[in-house]
Amino acid sequence: MNGYDPAGDPSASRATVEEVASADLVLDDVVVVTAGGIIPGDGDIIDGIASVDESAITGESAPVVRESGGDRSAVTGGTRVLSDRIVVRITSKPGETFVDRMIRLVEGAARQKTPNEIALDILLATLSLIFLVVVVTLNPLAGYAGAAVSIPVLVALLVCLIPTTIGALLSAIGIAGMDRLVQHNVLAMSGRAVEAAGDVTTLLLDKTGTITYGNRQAANFIPVAGADRDELIRAAVLSSAEDPTPEGKSIVDLAAGMGITPVKDADAVSVPFTAQTRMSGLDYATGASGANGPDGTAGTQIRKGAGSAVMDWVSESGGIDVDVLADLTYQVDKISAEGGTPLVVAIREADGGATGHSARILGVVHLKDVVKDGLRERFAELRTMGIRTVMITGDNPRTAKAIAAEAGVDDFLAEATPEDKMALIRREQASGQLVAMTGDGTNDAPALAQADVGVAMNTGTSAAKEAGNMVDLDSDPTKLIDIVRIGKQLLITRGALTTFSIANDVAKYFAIIPAMFMGVFPGLAVLNVMNLHSPASAILSAVIFNALVIVALIPLSLRGVKYRAANASGVLTRNLLVFGVGGVVVPFIGIKLIDLAVALIPGF
Repeated sequence: MNGYDPAGDPSASRATVEEVASADLVLDDVVVVTAGGIIPGDGDIIDGIASVDESAITGESAPVVRESGGDRSAVTGGTRVLSDRIVVRITSKPGETFVDRMIRLVEGAARQKTPNEIALDILLATLSLIFLVVVVTLNPLAGYAGAAVSIPVLVALLVCLIPTTIGALLSAIGIAGMDRLVQHNVLAMSGRAVEAAGDVTTLLLDKTGTITYGNRQAANFIPVAGADRDELIRAAVLSSAEDPTPEGKSIVDLAAGMGITPVKDADAVSVPFTAQTRMSGLDYATGASGANGPDGTAGTQIRKGAGSAVMDWVSESGGIDVDVLADLTYQVDKISAEGGTPLVVAIREADGGATGHSARILGVVHLKDVVKDGLRERFAELRTMGIRTVMITGDNPRTAKAIAAEAGVDDFLAEATPEDKMALIRREQASGQLVAMTGDGTNDAPALAQADVGVAMNTGTSAAKEAGNMVDLDSDPTKLIDIVRIGKQLLITRGALTTFSIANDVAKYFAIIPAMFMGVFPGLAVLNVMNLHSPASAILSAVIFNALVIVALIPLSLRGVKYRAANASGVLTRNLLVFGVGGVVVPFIGIKLIDLAVALIPGF
């Protein structure tokens, strides 16, 4: 818009308005955004006031009021105007918007390797190197002793000795873990993400949409100073009859659960919420139609909204009773201290005149972020698994503390910016913790990208789902318990098969080498406990066994070893007794049986 003077009339003829693409906006451009429109870029409101839905950026579902002047004038590109009309001056250059900053933070995030992943990489690399050196040195040693070993035999021996079993099964174990998550309505982007979940020690949870349902809902109707509670409920319901917001619908639903379902009169006129009045309500006709308010009086007006706005509306018809004001202040402060939102309900009769008694405050509707069912028990279960829970929210510390106590989390971070979330995750990781993060907003995306396990809620923004390495289709944060269990099962399965694979390779080494060289070094005959037929049959039997054991272990890797809660030493003892001993015994039996069959073939 060109030629606009905020001190003048926005519709003045010298102000011309034209439609342009948001990508073409530059610094200091002025744009007009009306109800239902998307704010095209970061900027400041220079005229007007509006209710703005910032959930696409913050994940917080409750709309906020933005107006010109003061600290509430800043708006973010991508947010939606819900009511009224505002004029915004663009204050960010292309590439410097909030979304661009989030993109840079995501690009700067990097997931660390898990301790198990590092340990396995080192183990497999070391074993492969050792057996490679052993095989390479066999030919010179055999030549020195007067017995040459052919290249095909050396290659076959290397294939048998290096840890091919676990290497071949790692992908199957990861895919199986991802499949088990799908059965719990969780999509994992990689088997590595599932593995990391098994080592998680700290869980960070976004509040809105994760711990709470994301929409403020009516929890109680509180009359003030002797007002009738039923009258309060009827007035609140009637003023919400055409309120499309989740808050308005929750008021109707709560009253219906109490058996109160007043019907709006056909002649009554709904008064929509605006950012200027900060109220909504209902006006009954004053004519001969006979339309009556909830108190049976024609011409009644009902309002519900912010406490200060409703009190000003009541004061227009006279003063507010001292006892009513004291009780109202107490209830509003109490609800706010508990992290809730108070909506004040008042009624005004048309014939009150100047008596000061035509308008009355009936009470307060308590709106609250409703914590999802069963969270406290699930968080207690996470605690027994050694996982610390931390709630992250942009709310003030008082509200955050109330919701954290109700949900049963171990700690909370209030008034958190995207940078604060990333800093917290990096501090945890620097102290040796593995961090899982759940979130749903664009402002959660950098933290989701930095966390070892980033679980985005399916109800969240596209940016959050792109940054995470898992997506919870049910948007249930307690699903992480299932994710951790599956991750631990994956780790136990991989540990068990790794133990079996190493024992298997060692057993094959001591089974094959004596059979190959006891002709040159007769002293090795004492180690040929399997009494294999010949060096050729020993090699062939080992190669065949190596192929068969991989196929035989695929069902176990897909099904997984059963998870039992135990400490690390208990898991290690079990692996050594079951899979370690089994990995030693099975090759001796298997290779011997195959050798007996191979010995029947002429030439062996």
